[in-house]
Amino acid sequence: MSEKSNITKENPFKIVFVCLGNICRSPTAEGIFQHLVNERGLQPYFYIDSAGTSAYHIGEPANSKSRQVAEQQGVKLQSRARRFEAGDLEEFDLILAMDSENHENLQRLDRNSSFNGKIRMMREYDPQPGDGEVPDPYYGGMDGFQHVFEVLKRSCEALLDELEVRVEK
Repeated sequence: MSEKSNITKENPFKIVFVCLGNICRSPTAEGIFQHLVNERGLQPYFYIDSAGTSAYHIGEPANSKSRQVAEQQGVKLQSRARRFEAGDLEEFDLILAMDSENHENLQRLDRNSSFNGKIRMMREYDPQPGDGEVPDPYYGGMDGFQHVFEVLKRSCEALLDELEVRVEK
Protein backbone atom coordinates (compact mmCIF):
# COMPACT_ATOMS: atom_id res chain seq x y z
CA MET A 1 0.00 0.00 0.00
CA SER A 2 1.05 3.62 0.24
CA GLU A 3 3.99 4.67 2.38
CA LYS A 4 1.71 7.21 4.07
CA SER A 5 1.49 5.88 7.62
CA ASN A 6 -1.12 7.94 9.45
CA ILE A 7 -4.39 9.17 8.03
CA THR A 8 -5.51 12.56 9.34
CA LYS A 9 -8.19 15.11 8.47
CA GLU A 10 -5.42 17.42 7.23
CA ASN A 11 -3.90 14.66 5.11
CA PRO A 12 -6.74 12.33 4.05
CA PHE A 13 -6.09 9.01 2.36
CA LYS A 14 -6.81 9.27 -1.38
CA ILE A 15 -8.11 6.13 -3.05
CA VAL A 16 -9.30 5.54 -6.61
CA PHE A 17 -11.05 2.45 -7.97
CA VAL A 18 -10.37 1.69 -11.65
CA CYS A 19 -12.10 -0.45 -14.28
CA LEU A 20 -12.42 -0.14 -18.05
CA GLY A 21 -15.35 2.23 -18.63
CA ASN A 22 -16.00 3.54 -15.10
CA ILE A 23 -19.70 2.70 -15.24
CA CYS A 24 -20.02 -0.72 -13.56
CA ARG A 25 -17.31 -2.03 -11.24
CA SER A 26 -15.32 1.04 -10.20
CA PRO A 27 -18.31 3.31 -9.42
CA THR A 28 -19.82 0.42 -7.47
CA ALA A 29 -16.61 0.06 -5.45
CA GLU A 30 -16.48 3.84 -4.94
CA GLY A 31 -20.10 3.89 -3.75
CA ILE A 32 -19.66 0.94 -1.40
CA PHE A 33 -16.43 2.31 0.09
CA GLN A 34 -18.01 5.76 0.56
CA HIS A 35 -21.04 4.14 2.21
CA LEU A 36 -18.82 2.19 4.63
CA VAL A 37 -16.73 5.29 5.41
CA ASN A 38 -19.95 7.22 6.12
CA GLU A 39 -21.29 4.44 8.36
CA ARG A 40 -18.08 4.57 10.43
CA GLY A 41 -18.04 8.38 10.58
CA LEU A 42 -14.70 8.59 8.78
CA GLN A 43 -15.63 10.98 5.95
CA PRO A 44 -12.96 13.64 6.72
CA TYR A 45 -10.20 11.03 6.55
CA PHE A 46 -10.78 9.78 3.00
CA TYR A 47 -10.95 11.14 -0.53
CA ILE A 48 -12.67 8.51 -2.70
CA ASP A 49 -12.91 8.45 -6.49
CA SER A 50 -13.24 6.11 -9.45
CA ALA A 51 -12.05 6.18 -13.05
CA GLY A 52 -11.77 4.11 -16.20
CA THR A 53 -8.78 3.26 -18.34
CA SER A 54 -10.87 3.96 -21.47
CA ALA A 55 -12.77 7.05 -22.60
CA TYR A 56 -15.89 5.16 -23.71
CA HIS A 57 -18.34 6.58 -21.17
CA ILE A 58 -16.92 9.92 -19.97
CA GLY A 59 -19.59 11.95 -18.18
CA GLU A 60 -22.10 9.12 -17.94
CA PRO A 61 -23.65 7.95 -14.65
CA ALA A 62 -23.09 4.42 -13.39
CA ASN A 63 -24.79 1.63 -15.34
CA SER A 64 -28.50 1.35 -14.46
CA LYS A 65 -28.10 -2.29 -13.34
CA SER A 66 -25.18 -1.32 -11.07
CA ARG A 67 -27.27 1.48 -9.58
CA GLN A 68 -30.28 -0.79 -9.09
CA VAL A 69 -28.31 -3.49 -7.24
CA ALA A 70 -26.52 -0.90 -5.11
CA GLU A 71 -29.72 0.94 -4.21
CA GLN A 72 -31.29 -2.36 -3.08
CA GLN A 73 -28.43 -2.47 -0.54
CA GLY A 74 -28.83 1.17 0.51
CA VAL A 75 -25.77 2.34 -1.48
CA LYS A 76 -25.95 5.34 -3.83
CA LEU A 77 -23.76 5.47 -6.94
CA GLN A 78 -23.45 9.17 -7.67
CA SER A 79 -20.23 9.52 -9.66
CA ARG A 80 -19.87 10.32 -13.35
CA ALA A 81 -17.46 8.36 -15.52
CA ARG A 82 -14.04 9.85 -16.09
CA ARG A 83 -10.82 8.61 -17.60
CA PHE A 84 -7.83 7.79 -15.39
CA GLU A 85 -5.00 10.20 -16.27
CA ALA A 86 -1.25 9.87 -15.72
CA GLY A 87 -1.42 12.65 -13.09
CA ASP A 88 -3.68 10.44 -10.99
CA LEU A 89 -0.68 8.17 -10.35
CA GLU A 90 0.88 10.88 -8.20
CA GLU A 91 -2.40 12.21 -6.76
CA PHE A 92 -3.69 9.01 -5.16
CA ASP A 93 -2.27 6.95 -2.31
CA LEU A 94 -3.89 3.71 -3.52
CA ILE A 95 -5.03 2.81 -7.03
CA LEU A 96 -7.15 -0.34 -7.20
CA ALA A 97 -7.62 -2.13 -10.52
CA MET A 98 -10.61 -4.42 -10.97
CA ASP A 99 -8.82 -6.88 -13.24
CA SER A 100 -5.42 -7.73 -14.69
CA GLU A 101 -6.07 -5.92 -17.99
CA ASN A 102 -6.75 -2.64 -16.21
CA HIS A 103 -3.84 -3.28 -13.86
CA GLU A 104 -1.55 -3.58 -16.88
CA ASN A 105 -3.05 -0.42 -18.43
CA LEU A 106 -2.31 1.48 -15.20
CA GLN A 107 1.24 0.16 -15.05
CA ARG A 108 1.83 1.28 -18.65
CA LEU A 109 0.92 4.85 -17.61
CA ASP A 110 3.64 4.62 -14.94
CA ARG A 111 6.50 4.92 -17.45
CA ASN A 112 9.29 5.04 -14.82
CA SER A 113 7.69 2.48 -12.46
CA SER A 114 7.64 5.21 -9.81
CA PHE A 115 4.15 4.39 -8.59
CA ASN A 116 3.90 0.59 -8.94
CA GLY A 117 3.59 0.21 -5.15
CA LYS A 118 0.33 2.16 -5.27
CA ILE A 119 -1.22 0.11 -8.08
CA ARG A 120 -2.90 -2.96 -6.65
CA MET A 121 -5.65 -5.41 -7.51
CA MET A 122 -9.00 -4.90 -5.76
CA ARG A 123 -9.35 -8.56 -4.85
CA GLU A 124 -6.10 -8.50 -2.89
CA TYR A 125 -8.43 -7.32 -0.12
CA ASP A 126 -11.14 -9.94 -0.70
CA PRO A 127 -11.16 -12.69 1.96
CA GLN A 128 -12.43 -14.96 -0.86
CA PRO A 129 -10.23 -13.74 -3.76
CA GLY A 130 -11.14 -16.46 -6.26
CA ASP A 131 -9.14 -15.86 -9.44
CA GLY A 132 -8.18 -12.36 -8.29
CA GLU A 133 -10.38 -10.60 -10.87
CA VAL A 134 -13.57 -8.60 -10.37
CA PRO A 135 -15.56 -9.88 -13.37
CA ASP A 136 -17.07 -7.33 -15.74
CA PRO A 137 -20.87 -7.68 -15.53
CA TYR A 138 -21.56 -5.29 -18.43
CA TYR A 139 -22.86 -7.83 -20.96
CA GLY A 140 -24.59 -10.10 -18.46
CA GLY A 141 -27.76 -10.17 -16.44
CA MET A 142 -28.62 -8.98 -12.95
CA ASP A 143 -26.96 -12.01 -11.32
CA GLY A 144 -23.56 -10.79 -12.54
CA PHE A 145 -24.15 -7.32 -11.12
CA GLN A 146 -25.27 -8.83 -7.81
CA HIS A 147 -22.15 -11.02 -7.69
CA VAL A 148 -19.88 -8.05 -8.41
CA PHE A 149 -21.58 -6.06 -5.64
CA GLU A 150 -20.97 -8.87 -3.14
CA VAL A 151 -17.30 -9.25 -4.17
CA LEU A 152 -16.74 -5.49 -3.90
CA LYS A 153 -18.54 -5.20 -0.56
CA ARG A 154 -16.34 -7.91 0.99
CA SER A 155 -13.22 -6.35 -0.50
CA CYS A 156 -14.12 -2.81 0.57
CA GLU A 157 -14.94 -3.92 4.12
CA ALA A 158 -11.58 -5.67 4.47
CA LEU A 159 -9.74 -2.71 2.92
CA LEU A 160 -11.41 -0.21 5.24
CA ASP A 161 -10.70 -2.44 8.25
CA GLU A 162 -7.03 -2.34 7.27
CA LEU A 163 -6.97 1.43 6.73
CA GLU A 164 -9.07 2.42 9.74
CA VAL A 165 -6.33 1.42 12.19
CA ARG A 166 -4.17 4.15 10.63
CA VAL A 167 -6.74 6.92 11.22
CA GLU A 168 -5.64 9.50 13.80
CA LYS A 169 -8.78 10.87 15.44
